[in-house]
Amino acid sequence: MSIKVENISKFYGNQKALNNISFKVKNPEIVGFLGPNGAGKSTMMKILTTYVRPDDGNAEVNEYDINNETKNVQLSVGYLPEHNPLYLEMYIKEYLSFNANIYKVTKERINEVIELTGLTPEVHKKIGQLSKGYRQRVGLATALLHNPDVLILDEPTTGLDPNQLVDIRNLIKTIGKTKTVFLSTHIMQEVEAMCNRVIIINKGNIVADKKLSELREQKEQTVVVEFDYRVEDAFLKQLPKVKKVINTYDFVYEITFSTSKDMRSHVFDFAHDNHLKILQLNQKNASLETLFRELTQS
Repeated sequence: MSIKVENISKFYGNQKALNNISFKVKNPEIVGFLGPNGAGKSTMMKILTTYVRPDDGNAEVNEYDINNETKNVQLSVGYLPEHNPLYLEMYIKEYLSFNANIYKVTKERINEVIELTGLTPEVHKKIGQLSKGYRQRVGLATALLHNPDVLILDEPTTGLDPNQLVDIRNLIKTIGKTKTVFLSTHIMQEVEAMCNRVIIINKGNIVADKKLSELREQKEQTVVVEFDYRVEDAFLKQLPKVKKVINTYDFVYEITFSTSKDMRSHVFDFAHDNHLKILQLNQKNASLETLFRELTQS
């Protein structure tokens, strides 16, 4: 396992930031670590990067103990904190060379990460002259300099415009093919686009740890159907296991069933038997944002 967390707890005074949490992350895997503000995400990431020590429990990164083998952990991890610390008066290559000296990284590796992170067009500029998107690229390049096996990224896409989001997303997906990427974000679309799995934390407790496909499995489902004329809601409620019917607009209906079984064939057969013409018939998946709210509202 690239990351192994066992019964970690952390207090700030009387406030419990993390409550006896455990999880594992394998390599390669891109895992989204989600939760509302104050849930404990950044604290967990700081523990995994040895910036903060837990009060109870233990963790390993690349089989190195975070409490007893901190230097080895730091060499195994590339970390991009939420507030990307950069020396704005330095040129890009100058800044990367400064950091490369710490890890005794070659000039060839500096050039490799510049190309990998798409910094080549801006490499002649000072960091202070860069857009937010390119500054994030510099942060990612710094995190990748020593070719770590694990990348820990705290809100890597915050404040980026749509074009920058796509570029950084694609970069992270590329990195995730060969490395472990453990990232936090508030942008649900980014999680759905990048991650194979999500861990959701709320008030210091893990409330979900599943693959995205498993998380979407529900005890109920909604079918969207459009007819060629108005149909009474009560008539559609004759379908088996109907929980509710909503006429969303014109002749379009959302029919929610109290089952995880795909009910589209039942809707089709019902329409055929009752001489109803269907113009569209789709299954509506619950968005990750909806599931996130349901799991973190308490």
